[in-house]
Amino acid sequence: MSADFGGRTGLQGKLSQWLRGRRPKQAAAPDPDREALLLAVAAAGMPLAPAAHPGPGYGCSCDRVGCPMPARHPVSFAWQTQSTTDRAQIERWARHQPEANFITATGMVHDVLDVPLAAGQEALERLLADGADVGPVAESDDGRMLFFTLTRGTPEDEDEWWPCDLDCHPETMDEHPGLRWHCRGSYVLVPPARLSGDDGRSVRWVRGPEHALPDPLSLLEALTDACARHAGEEPGQVGAWPLNH
Repeated sequence: MSADFGGRTGLQGKLSQWLRGRRPKQAAAPDPDREALLLAVAAAGMPLAPAAHPGPGYGCSCDRVGCPMPARHPVSFAWQTQSTTDRAQIERWARHQPEANFITATGMVHDVLDVPLAAGQEALERLLADGADVGPVAESDDGRMLFFTLTRGTPEDEDEWWPCDLDCHPETMDEHPGLRWHCRGSYVLVPPARLSGDDGRSVRWVRGPEHALPDPLSLLEALTDACARHAGEEPGQVGAWPLNH
Protein backbone atom coordinates (compact mmCIF):
# COMPACT_ATOMS: atom_id res chain seq x y z
CA MET A 1 0.00 0.00 0.00
CA SER A 2 2.75 2.37 0.97
CA ALA A 3 4.64 1.43 -2.20
CA ASP A 4 1.62 2.32 -4.34
CA PHE A 5 1.15 5.56 -2.47
CA GLY A 6 4.83 6.37 -2.91
CA GLY A 7 4.58 5.69 -6.64
CA ARG A 8 1.62 8.02 -7.03
CA THR A 9 3.42 10.67 -5.02
CA GLY A 10 6.45 10.34 -7.27
CA LEU A 11 4.25 10.68 -10.36
CA GLN A 12 2.46 13.67 -8.89
CA GLY A 13 5.81 15.27 -8.11
CA LYS A 14 6.99 14.82 -11.68
CA LEU A 15 3.70 16.21 -12.99
CA SER A 16 4.01 19.24 -10.73
CA GLN A 17 7.54 19.86 -11.98
CA TRP A 18 6.36 19.58 -15.59
CA LEU A 19 3.51 22.01 -14.98
CA ARG A 20 5.87 24.48 -13.34
CA GLY A 21 8.09 24.23 -16.39
CA ARG A 22 5.11 24.98 -18.65
CA ARG A 23 4.23 28.20 -16.88
CA PRO A 24 4.89 31.28 -19.03
CA LYS A 25 8.02 33.19 -18.19
CA GLN A 26 7.58 36.51 -16.52
CA ALA A 27 7.56 39.31 -19.08
CA ALA A 28 10.68 41.42 -19.35
CA ALA A 29 10.44 44.77 -17.60
CA PRO A 30 10.15 47.84 -19.86
CA ASP A 31 13.49 49.53 -20.55
CA PRO A 32 13.15 53.32 -20.14
CA ASP A 33 16.33 53.94 -22.14
CA ARG A 34 14.98 51.90 -25.04
CA GLU A 35 11.69 53.75 -24.94
CA ALA A 36 13.45 57.12 -24.89
CA LEU A 37 15.53 56.18 -27.94
CA LEU A 38 12.46 55.04 -29.85
CA LEU A 39 10.60 58.22 -29.00
CA ALA A 40 13.60 60.27 -30.17
CA VAL A 41 13.41 58.49 -33.54
CA ALA A 42 9.71 59.26 -33.80
CA ALA A 43 10.32 62.89 -32.79
CA ALA A 44 12.73 63.13 -35.73
CA GLY A 45 9.82 62.21 -38.00
CA MET A 46 10.77 58.62 -38.73
CA PRO A 47 7.74 56.27 -38.49
CA LEU A 48 8.05 53.10 -36.42
CA ALA A 49 6.32 49.74 -36.24
CA PRO A 50 6.96 46.68 -34.02
CA ALA A 51 9.24 43.95 -35.32
CA ALA A 52 10.11 40.41 -34.32
CA HIS A 53 12.78 39.73 -31.74
CA PRO A 54 15.35 36.92 -31.38
CA GLY A 55 14.14 33.47 -30.45
CA PRO A 56 16.22 30.62 -29.04
CA GLY A 57 19.59 30.23 -30.71
CA TYR A 58 19.40 31.80 -34.14
CA GLY A 59 15.62 31.65 -34.20
CA CYS A 60 12.89 34.24 -34.43
CA SER A 61 9.94 35.11 -32.23
CA CYS A 62 7.55 34.62 -35.17
CA ASP A 63 5.81 31.30 -35.89
CA ARG A 64 7.37 30.89 -39.34
CA VAL A 65 9.44 27.72 -39.65
CA GLY A 66 12.91 28.57 -40.92
CA CYS A 67 12.26 32.31 -40.88
CA PRO A 68 14.64 33.82 -43.50
CA MET A 69 15.04 37.09 -41.59
CA PRO A 70 14.94 36.18 -37.89
CA ALA A 71 14.30 39.18 -35.62
CA ARG A 72 14.51 41.53 -38.62
CA HIS A 73 10.97 41.79 -39.97
CA PRO A 74 7.76 43.56 -38.90
CA VAL A 75 5.23 41.57 -36.93
CA SER A 76 2.34 42.80 -39.09
CA PHE A 77 1.86 42.53 -42.84
CA ALA A 78 0.28 45.99 -42.59
CA TRP A 79 3.52 47.55 -41.34
CA GLN A 80 3.48 50.33 -43.95
CA THR A 81 0.12 51.67 -42.83
CA GLN A 82 0.78 50.77 -39.19
CA SER A 83 4.05 52.75 -39.04
CA THR A 84 3.62 55.91 -37.00
CA THR A 85 5.37 58.70 -35.14
CA ASP A 86 2.54 58.98 -32.61
CA ARG A 87 4.14 59.14 -29.17
CA ALA A 88 1.29 57.49 -27.29
CA GLN A 89 1.12 54.54 -29.69
CA ILE A 90 4.88 53.97 -29.57
CA GLU A 91 4.82 54.08 -25.78
CA ARG A 92 2.06 51.43 -25.75
CA TRP A 93 4.01 49.19 -28.12
CA ALA A 94 7.27 49.60 -26.20
CA ARG A 95 5.64 48.86 -22.83
CA HIS A 96 3.41 45.99 -23.95
CA GLN A 97 6.10 44.37 -26.12
CA PRO A 98 9.28 44.91 -24.09
CA GLU A 99 11.31 42.37 -26.10
CA ALA A 100 10.26 43.56 -29.56
CA ASN A 101 12.58 45.17 -32.04
CA PHE A 102 11.25 48.05 -34.13
CA ILE A 103 11.56 48.86 -37.81
CA THR A 104 11.33 52.25 -39.43
CA ALA A 105 9.54 52.44 -42.77
CA THR A 106 11.63 54.23 -45.39
CA GLY A 107 10.49 56.32 -48.34
CA MET A 108 7.97 58.38 -46.37
CA VAL A 109 10.18 60.91 -44.61
CA HIS A 110 13.59 59.34 -44.87
CA ASP A 111 15.66 56.88 -46.86
CA VAL A 112 18.55 54.74 -45.62
CA LEU A 113 21.85 54.18 -47.43
CA ASP A 114 23.03 50.79 -46.19
CA VAL A 115 26.70 49.90 -46.79
CA PRO A 116 29.28 47.35 -45.62
CA LEU A 117 30.66 48.30 -42.21
CA ALA A 118 34.27 48.84 -43.30
CA ALA A 119 33.18 51.03 -46.21
CA GLY A 120 30.77 52.96 -43.99
CA GLN A 121 33.40 53.67 -41.36
CA GLU A 122 35.81 54.92 -44.03
CA ALA A 123 33.13 57.11 -45.65
CA LEU A 124 31.95 58.50 -42.32
CA GLU A 125 35.46 59.53 -41.37
CA ARG A 126 35.92 61.24 -44.74
CA LEU A 127 32.57 63.02 -44.60
CA LEU A 128 33.13 64.35 -41.09
CA ALA A 129 36.66 65.49 -41.99
CA ASP A 130 35.23 67.38 -44.97
CA GLY A 131 32.67 69.08 -42.74
CA ALA A 132 29.71 67.44 -44.48
CA ASP A 133 26.28 67.40 -42.88
CA VAL A 134 25.97 63.79 -41.80
CA GLY A 135 22.70 62.73 -40.26
CA PRO A 136 21.92 59.78 -38.01
CA VAL A 137 24.14 56.75 -38.51
CA ALA A 138 23.63 53.26 -37.09
CA GLU A 139 26.01 50.32 -36.89
CA SER A 140 24.94 46.68 -37.02
CA ASP A 141 26.92 43.72 -35.73
CA ASP A 142 26.10 41.81 -38.91
CA GLY A 143 28.63 44.02 -40.70
CA ARG A 144 26.54 46.90 -42.03
CA MET A 145 26.36 50.66 -41.45
CA LEU A 146 23.14 52.63 -42.02
CA PHE A 147 23.12 56.30 -43.08
CA PHE A 148 19.72 57.93 -42.54
CA THR A 149 18.87 60.66 -45.07
CA LEU A 150 15.94 62.62 -46.39
CA THR A 151 13.80 60.69 -48.83
CA ARG A 152 14.16 61.34 -52.54
CA GLY A 153 10.59 62.47 -52.64
CA THR A 154 6.98 61.41 -52.32
CA PRO A 155 5.10 62.82 -55.32
CA GLU A 156 1.43 63.64 -54.92
CA ASP A 157 0.66 61.76 -58.13
CA GLU A 158 1.30 58.07 -57.45
CA ASP A 159 1.91 57.49 -61.18
CA GLU A 160 4.99 59.70 -60.97
CA TRP A 161 6.71 57.28 -58.60
CA TRP A 162 8.26 54.00 -59.59
CA PRO A 163 10.69 51.60 -57.92
CA CYS A 164 14.29 51.71 -59.05
CA ASP A 165 16.75 48.86 -59.62
CA LEU A 166 19.15 50.65 -57.30
CA ASP A 167 16.75 50.28 -54.40
CA CYS A 168 16.79 47.37 -51.99
CA HIS A 169 13.87 45.60 -50.35
CA PRO A 170 14.80 43.66 -47.21
CA GLU A 171 13.99 40.31 -48.82
CA THR A 172 16.49 40.99 -51.66
CA MET A 173 19.33 42.27 -49.47
CA ASP A 174 21.58 39.31 -50.23
CA GLU A 175 21.59 40.45 -53.87
CA HIS A 176 23.08 43.79 -52.84
CA PRO A 177 26.46 43.18 -51.19
CA GLY A 178 27.52 46.77 -51.85
CA LEU A 179 25.41 49.85 -51.32
CA ARG A 180 21.70 49.28 -50.64
CA TRP A 181 19.30 52.21 -50.98
CA HIS A 182 16.21 51.64 -48.85
CA CYS A 183 13.41 53.89 -50.02
CA ARG A 184 9.71 53.42 -50.59
CA GLY A 185 8.40 49.96 -49.75
CA SER A 186 11.42 49.08 -47.62
CA TYR A 187 12.42 49.26 -43.98
CA VAL A 188 15.38 48.80 -41.65
CA LEU A 189 15.78 47.87 -38.01
CA VAL A 190 16.05 50.95 -35.86
CA PRO A 191 18.29 51.06 -32.78
CA PRO A 192 18.22 49.74 -30.20
CA ALA A 193 17.63 46.32 -31.74
CA ARG A 194 18.84 42.81 -30.94
CA LEU A 195 19.97 40.41 -33.67
CA SER A 196 19.42 36.66 -33.53
CA GLY A 197 22.08 34.46 -31.97
CA ASP A 198 23.51 33.90 -28.53
CA ASP A 199 26.39 36.34 -28.89
CA GLY A 200 24.60 39.57 -27.96
CA ARG A 201 24.74 41.15 -31.42
CA SER A 202 22.81 44.38 -31.85
CA VAL A 203 22.05 47.46 -33.93
CA ARG A 204 23.02 50.73 -32.23
CA TRP A 205 23.46 54.42 -32.95
CA VAL A 206 26.84 55.85 -33.92
CA ARG A 207 25.21 59.26 -34.45
CA GLY A 208 21.77 59.60 -32.93
CA PRO A 209 18.45 60.75 -34.39
CA GLU A 210 18.99 64.27 -33.02
CA HIS A 211 21.12 64.97 -36.11
CA ALA A 212 19.18 66.50 -39.02
CA LEU A 213 18.54 64.27 -42.04
CA PRO A 214 20.82 65.25 -44.94
CA ASP A 215 20.23 65.13 -48.70
CA PRO A 216 21.21 61.57 -49.77
CA LEU A 217 23.10 62.89 -52.79
CA SER A 218 25.48 64.77 -50.47
CA LEU A 219 26.68 61.42 -49.06
CA LEU A 220 26.50 59.31 -52.16
CA GLU A 221 29.92 59.98 -53.68
CA ALA A 222 31.81 59.19 -50.47
CA LEU A 223 29.75 56.05 -49.89
CA THR A 224 30.05 54.69 -53.43
CA ASP A 225 33.80 55.40 -53.51
CA ALA A 226 34.29 53.56 -50.22
CA CYS A 227 32.09 50.67 -51.37
CA ALA A 228 34.08 50.36 -54.60
CA ARG A 229 37.32 50.05 -52.63
CA HIS A 230 35.69 47.55 -50.28
CA ALA A 231 34.42 45.48 -53.23
CA GLY A 232 37.93 45.25 -54.60
CA GLU A 233 39.18 43.78 -51.35
CA GLU A 234 36.38 41.29 -50.67
CA PRO A 235 35.96 38.10 -52.75
CA GLY A 236 32.53 37.69 -54.26
CA GLN A 237 31.69 41.41 -54.15
CA VAL A 238 30.37 42.38 -57.59
CA GLY A 239 30.55 46.12 -57.13
CA ALA A 240 29.60 49.09 -55.04
CA TRP A 241 26.11 49.28 -56.51
CA PRO A 242 25.07 46.01 -58.18
CA LEU A 243 22.21 46.15 -60.65
CA ASN A 244 21.56 42.44 -61.04
CA HIS A 245 18.12 42.15 -59.45
